[in-house]
Order: sequence, then structure tokens, then C-alpha cells
Amino acid sequence: MIRILMLLLLSFSASANIYGQRIAQFQVTLSKETELGSFPLSIDLDDITSLPESELRLVEITKGKSSPVAYQIQNHGRRELFWMVQHDEGKRKRVFELIKGDPATSSSIVEVKDNDGALVINTNNKNLLQYNYKTHYPPAGVDTAFRRSGFIHPLWTPNGQALTRIDAPDHYHHYGLWNPWTKVLFEGETVDFWNLKDRKGTVRFANIVSVNEGPVFGDYQTLHQHVALKKGAGEKVAINELQSVRIYKPEENQDFYIADITIQLNCASDSPVLLQEYRYGGLGWRATELWNKENSETLTSEGKTRKDADGTNARWAIVQGSLGDDHGGAVMMSYPTNYNHPEPLRIWPENANGRGDVYANFSPTKDKDWSLEPGKNYVLKYRFLVFNGKFGKEQAEAAWQNFAKAPNIDIELFNQK
Repeated sequence: MIRILMLLLLSFSASANIYGQRIAQFQVTLSKETELGSFPLSIDLDDITSLPESELRLVEITKGKSSPVAYQIQNHGRRELFWMVQHDEGKRKRVFELIKGDPATSSSIVEVKDNDGALVINTNNKNLLQYNYKTHYPPAGVDTAFRRSGFIHPLWTPNGQALTRIDAPDHYHHYGLWNPWTKVLFEGETVDFWNLKDRKGTVRFANIVSVNEGPVFGDYQTLHQHVALKKGAGEKVAINELQSVRIYKPEENQDFYIADITIQLNCASDSPVLLQEYRYGGLGWRATELWNKENSETLTSEGKTRKDADGTNARWAIVQGSLGDDHGGAVMMSYPTNYNHPEPLRIWPENANGRGDVYANFSPTKDKDWSLEPGKNYVLKYRFLVFNGKFGKEQAEAAWQNFAKAPNIDIELFNQK
């Protein structure tokens, strides 16, 4: 919750003289239930000032002293200012000030590099996520119907281990982190965008919309086309998908980072689309081949484990396991405004493929249809907290609270000369 108080001051306090002309003060109230490492905050900058980014400096005020804070501005019609807040145990109120001055410099940024058909997000010389826009073909001798573009692989832990898998012989259509739908009614026909071998549909990368780098986050937006392969009638795009992926810069030596995936769907023609009830579909995660039923585990927000999580609803799910001599995984989280939230889960049973291979999926259409009408946008928001070490229920709940419930921010505006 954000509250703005207008203060028209004719003179400035001693602190203003120390720090420069004050524009606004942000008092952030944190709750104990969100106490976990660093997480992003944001405010609408256009509600506060019209000064350009080059004349703005953000500082944190502690016991009368200021320290510079790196920030980044997103401009989607209105400017939004983002910065990271590091939890300090027992310190529930934090005070930040926006002043007129030179922005703080940062020794490192979150970069997005184009590398031979892939966008790679990295920071501090560590690769964290790779998005593949170039078409990937299955191994030689495997049906080329399994080719695919527009998927995430690898998703790396902070220590560099891959958490995703492609080219699995049991499911060649599994592509790391990817987002197709399985049973779709479109123009009188049932289309399967998931099981590629059936040649009824596929999902293709269409365009890179934007790329951003900076001291707080790196992100990209890409356009995907969900293409119906109509017998005797060629192809037709049924759904346009704008997929946005953002990684926030972790603190030094922090054993986790945050990756946000936002999926915006709309009908690509005047024809409506019905995503029909089916046991899986949507954002799927085929996990590393290192994991099996003996060395990995799953825990959901409702206390379910791999033995009984499939078909249940959840706000979050931890999937983690051994990674050689290390340990790690991810907490996958569903945002409260998502369709059918808390969302149904598809979790593979412990006997999957005989060895207990790991697959996890938030599937909003697992138990109900979802109708997409022309001229409307439909948004799904997910967060992956990717970690090394082991995560428990309290940590996962704190991470979801940070994602789902913004802290109180009281904003005081000062007279600007």
C-alpha cells in the first residue's frame, strides 16, 4: 500500500542541506513474515517528480546519515522507479529519500547478452538464465516435429548448476521452462500446442520486443505465436503471447536470486480461444536429470509433498535436490491475480520414468476451462526464487509474501524549486 502526503515546505531542514534538495521521502514498513534477503520495491516516479533520471539520486537514511542506493527506471508510458531492499533483522522501518543530484553508480549490472540465437542474463560474471529464440532441433534420428523455439534453458543456480533439461528421450517435447497449452478449442478444432509429435500445433518465437540492463534488474520481452496446424488449410496463429522475463540483481554472496516471468495472452484473430480443462498445460518446468526420487523433494504451501501434491492447489511449491556435491532448487510462486489462483499443480509421481524424474507445473486449466475473448489481454505472473543450499517452508512463505503483498510505503513530497 502506498500513501502520498503533500508537504509544501518553504525552507529545508538541516538534513536537506546535507543531502541536497529533497524531492520525496519514502518510509517503508516491513513485516516479519517477509524477512528474507533482498527483494525489489517500486514507486510511480511520475507521481513524484518530472525531473529526468540524470538529476535524481536515491539514498537510505540511517541515524541521520545517508548512503547511496542504486535504482533503475522502467518506462512503459509512466516511469516506475525500482530499487532493492536488503532485510536487516529487527529493522522494520526503512527511510529512503529521493534528492536532486547525480545518480549513484554501481560496480556491476545485470546484463542481457545476445549469444548465437539466445539471450543470456548474467551478473558478476555468472550466467543465471538463457532464453533460446533460435529453433532447437532434437537429436539426429528423432522426428523433427519436436523442434521448438522460445524456451528457457538452462536456468542456473547461483553456483552455476543447471536446473532445467531438454532433449529428454522420454519426452522430447519438454523444453526446460516453457509455456504451451495442451487442449485448445480454436475455430471448431481441438489443437494441441504441447505434444508436438501430433502435428496439431506448436509455439514459435516471433520477435524480440525489448531488452533492458541495469544495476537493479535485467530483462527481455519476446513475442511468441501459438500456431494451429490445420489439416489441408495451412497454419493460423491462434494466440499471441508476450513473455517478459526479469532477473533482479542479488546481493553479493547471497545464495539466491529472483526471476519473474510474466505471460500476457491475447487472441491473434477475431476467433475466440478456449483453453479446455486438462491435467497439464501452461508454464512447465522439466527439471535437471540429476534429480530422482531418492535425492530430491517437493513441498507446497499447503504442506503437500511429492507423494500427494499432484492435483492440489498451491500458492508456491519448493522443488529442490542434490546437485553433485551441492544442493539447490527453486521456489515457484503464483501471483494472487492469476487465473484459478491458488493454482492447481501437476507434479510427476515418484515412479515417473521408473527412476522418479522431476517435473512441476502450475496448470490453471487443470480443473476448469479458461475462455480467451478477442480484444482482451490475459496475464499470468510467476516468480522463481532460485537458490543453492536448502529452503524450508518459512523461507518459501516469506518469499511469496514479498511477491504477492507489497509493503506499506508512506511517501512525503517536498516543494521542488
